Amino acid sequence: MQSDFFNCVLEATGATDMELIEGIQELWSGYGAILRYGLTGSSISTVVVKHVSFLDGRDHPRGWNTDLGHQRKLRSYQVETEWYTNWAQHCSDECRVPHCLAVEQHGSETVIVLEDLDSAGFPDRRGDVEEKEITACLHWLAWFHATWMGAEPNESDGAKGLWPQGTYWHLETRPDELEALADPALKHAAGRIDQSLRECRYRTLVHGDAKLANFCFSRDGGKVAAVDFQYVGGGCGMKDVAYFIGSCLGEEDCERLEGWLLDIYFTALQRALIVCKPEIDFQAVEAEWRKLYPYAWADFHRFLKGWSPGHWKLNTYSERIVRDVVRQLS
Repeated sequence: MQSDFFNCVLEATGATDMELIEGIQELWSGYGAILRYGLTGSSISTVVVKHVSFLDGRDHPRGWNTDLGHQRKLRSYQVETEWYTNWAQHCSDECRVPHCLAVEQHGSETVIVLEDLDSAGFPDRRGDVEEKEITACLHWLAWFHATWMGAEPNESDGAKGLWPQGTYWHLETRPDELEALADPALKHAAGRIDQSLRECRYRTLVHGDAKLANFCFSRDGGKVAAVDFQYVGGGCGMKDVAYFIGSCLGEEDCERLEGWLLDIYFTALQRALIVCKPEIDFQAVEAEWRKLYPYAWADFHRFLKGWSPGHWKLNTYSERIVRDVVRQLS
């Protein structure tokens, strides 16, 4: 890191020195890295630093190296900076996120200094999950959605704030993938699926990339915190729920457990709304969002089928959901 960024970390933490412990991961398409640093002379032992370099990107692993994709990535890091600067502090322990210690920007580079969730009691990452872990993640999503029910993601000038539409796959930002989609019926219905989700009565903020890999677990798997807020923005909460379920369960379990999973989520949402937004009619939210769950599933399927036609998530369960949604719309 540049010396300015180095000094930013020291100033934010009160440390006298810092040392790189490990690189946690490279950012998608080569836009930087997430790093863990050990601190000397501070009450904080470690921090996680997200170092973004806008000059280093465009090395897309699936070949989608377009200017539109590049601009979407640049905007996503601006959104994440906005999230940690002005929004994240309003999340309760029920939808835990890392505390932001500092944000520093110089030219084409940005550094976000974050609390190390490993040290905060969330050291585990899970590749496979069972009932306890799934319940914890759905609980997190329900409280996140309840917390931000009715929130307006953009400032009045429309130039700042979060994404008007959260998620990285929504139709407006994915014209190339739609053009590549070799499914005429889904292609024809894509606009109406997007419209149904976009114009739902009960809107909230969605995490936008709520896959299993973005949840950090306590040792016993009963509590989680979430990271990666590049695509947080307005939308229907079912987009997060459908995407999360598809990220951690296979085809048979997605179908077999669908009702049980939605019941867990809506039970948690009802409790969360009582605390966060008691004026909101939970039954009305549940009725609308349950109907939109297959639309949210079909919406991501549309993106995935155009983006990576051979992807393992493209299965007969998803195809059946899509066909049902297309029939409803026609």
